[in-house]
Amino acid sequence: MGLIQAVVGSVGGVLADQWKDFYTVPSGLPATAALFAAVPQGTNAGRGANTKGSSNIITNGSKIVVPEGYGLLLFQDGKITGFAAEAGGYEWHSDDLNSKSIFSGDGLVDSLIKQSWERFKFGGQPGSQQAAFFVSLKELPDNRFGTQSEIYWDDAFLNTQVGAVTRGSYTMKIVDPILFVKNFVPATYLQPGQVFDFTDIDNAAASQLFNEVVGSLAPAFSLYTNDPSKGRITKLQQDSLGFAKSLSDAVENAYQWKSDRGLAIVKTAIVSIEYDANTRELLKTVQRADALSGARGNSNLQASVAAGIQAAGENGGAAGVMGIGMASGMMGGMGGLQQPVAPAAPAADDPIAKLKKAKDMLDMGLITQADYDTVKAKALGL
Repeated sequence: MGLIQAVVGSVGGVLADQWKDFYTVPSGLPATAALFAAVPQGTNAGRGANTKGSSNIITNGSKIVVPEGYGLLLFQDGKITGFAAEAGGYEWHSDDLNSKSIFSGDGLVDSLIKQSWERFKFGGQPGSQQAAFFVSLKELPDNRFGTQSEIYWDDAFLNTQVGAVTRGSYTMKIVDPILFVKNFVPATYLQPGQVFDFTDIDNAAASQLFNEVVGSLAPAFSLYTNDPSKGRITKLQQDSLGFAKSLSDAVENAYQWKSDRGLAIVKTAIVSIEYDANTRELLKTVQRADALSGARGNSNLQASVAAGIQAAGENGGAAGVMGIGMASGMMGGMGGLQQPVAPAAPAADDPIAKLKKAKDMLDMGLITQADYDTVKAKALGL
């Protein structure tokens, strides 16, 4: 009985697998899906349906349609045998006996008897496994990161260590699909019906990537703020591409995403960044120093002097101001009766004027940063 069942199963399976299929992307996929099996579509326009074909066999002559933004990976017995990155329609052809079909001109003997004999040896099942998988070549969104406590890094602009709690998201791209599948995708996702999604909380491989990104945040902040072309940490939230490059470089340096896994971070969006108390105080000090430097420093100083004069006038009243003017005029008109005026005492050194002068000299390249820091410390009594 077992022998008869095997013969019937092998012949019936071969006949079922003679039908050509039409493969494409499954419906209802999320935008974050990265890798999934191609599925046969349609039921021959209502004129019949092949429900007994093998799920792991693709018949010669079957069509595979690749949409824009996806690549096609072909597998034979677990090995990648082909890749197509351009959108369009493709036709499956294989020398494997299980793919032979009388409908694609392979002949009755080759496509039926030889396959039946091979399948008979495996209990009626195909002695081979073929599969077609789609891999996304688009930017995959909604990959999130965040820290529960402060991370710290050395900041060149502030010349000290700073810390912050941050969260945000990034887009990722599969830049080498073959490397991605060979070195990173678990075997459980290389099966029909499975979808590899980086945002799936049950995907252990995706969780590993999340942990690696969080572990790379401090080095990424350091790379960004210590790059002379980028500069201050206050620019982070406005520079999604610049920080994405720093984060991608930090991840590559530590975990070799691109070289080992075929992955790359493309863009970032920092939703929030909260600095620790010391960093906030440092940033306030920097803002005050900025306000006292350059043209803005002159404007602020002039405004302060004008406000002081206005306040003095308001406190003395208009009569007081006029009285001072009249007394001065009278003293000038009394000729010989005018008393000698004592020389004015030298004005005390103005720390703001010294600091402004030193900053101007620094901007003109006349002194070094170290010289400026010495003048600043002396002027402020530090």
